[in-house]
Amino acid sequence: MVTTEQKKQIISTFAKAQGDTGSTEVQVALLDAQIKDLNEHFKTHKKDFHSKTGLLKLVSKRKKLLEYLKRQNLERYKKLIETLGLRK
Repeated sequence: MVTTEQKKQIISTFAKAQGDTGSTEVQVALLDAQIKDLNEHFKTHKKDFHSKTGLLKLVSKRKKLLEYLKRQNLERYKKLIETLGLRK
């Protein structure tokens, strides 16, 4: 589970302005943290299929947000991808 402290740190890192919690970059970064946390969960709980369904929904939502950001602002998209290390 992503703690409140981790969320605050992610928001402060990716926010465009003070109090920005809803920009695309912040949303993608928070989803990425949740996805990484669930991947750690699956290393010990291999048969947790209900959580796997939630993971697939999170991955899909992150993908849609990244596609939106790519259409709107390619530079911000490239910077976010590089910062999070999503593409190779």
